[in-house]
Amino acid sequence: MRQIFQNLGTGQVQVESVPSPTVEPGKLLIQTECSLISAGTERMLVSFGRSSLLKKIKSQPDKVRDVINKIKTEGLVSTLKAVRNKLADPIPLGYSQVGKVLAIGNGVKGFAVGDRVVSNGSHAEMVVVPQLLCAPVPTKISSQDAAFTVVGSIGLQGIRLLAPAIGESIAVMGLGLIGQLCVQILLANGCKVLAMDIDPTKVALAESFGATGLVLRSGESPLGAAQAFAGQAGMDGVLITASTPSREPILQSAEMCRQRGRIVLVGVVGLDIPRDAFYKKELTFQVSCSYGPGRYDPSYEGGGHDYPYGL
Repeated sequence: MRQIFQNLGTGQVQVESVPSPTVEPGKLLIQTECSLISAGTERMLVSFGRSSLLKKIKSQPDKVRDVINKIKTEGLVSTLKAVRNKLADPIPLGYSQVGKVLAIGNGVKGFAVGDRVVSNGSHAEMVVVPQLLCAPVPTKISSQDAAFTVVGSIGLQGIRLLAPAIGESIAVMGLGLIGQLCVQILLANGCKVLAMDIDPTKVALAESFGATGLVLRSGESPLGAAQAFAGQAGMDGVLITASTPSREPILQSAEMCRQRGRIVLVGVVGLDIPRDAFYKKELTFQVSCSYGPGRYDPSYEGGGHDYPYGL
């Protein structure tokens, strides 16, 4: 079968022929109908792959300590070889896929062969996915629309953490795919939404859904626009769906929020958090993890052990 991979060392993306997967216990074998390109994540991976080795290391400071420790124990030459070998390993791309179930592994419940499902499977003709990372697609929903499910769930988890109430004023900073979905979910939740981005086209799209748009300009504070929108007290909450190494989204969010306002980060931004602004307003800040409870937990994803509803 065909599958899309990327070389993290060079950034090259290519379609490769690989053996077809076989079903495993607790998992579904799915024949792909369509999969969604996550422009932000996949563009970021391509950009990362095309950067120099030094820039790769600088862009992931959390990995620097591991590299330094490895140099100390194994030497520079051995460490560089290990890093290059790691970057040369191709990784599969994609995480929002729709298709029909071809086979069901032992222990799987609630699915049948022939069901149309959405999963976090990659860009491939066939995928094998744990049952807890799959969901049935309603008959009336097209496969193309259903392919947005996983991306939408990332935004939805951020909104759950923000806990917006009907009538509250919420700012969405960053109007890429996830940001646009968040705007629509918040509006459906009865919130007043101030949608912000540096791209006027993206702002106009958010406005077409019913949000109030704001084009962010370099060096300008959105505080005045936020107060005009929400009143002098400020925004009830801010959802950051932007991707930038700058800490400006954090600074601006703190500036815009009311006393005890909430800020949730769904995107990737600089996390140099100013204590003074958060201290004086008693702001809350939380980072949202993908689709929420269970994500990256091997017992949940691979073992099929679901969490209690309370989580």
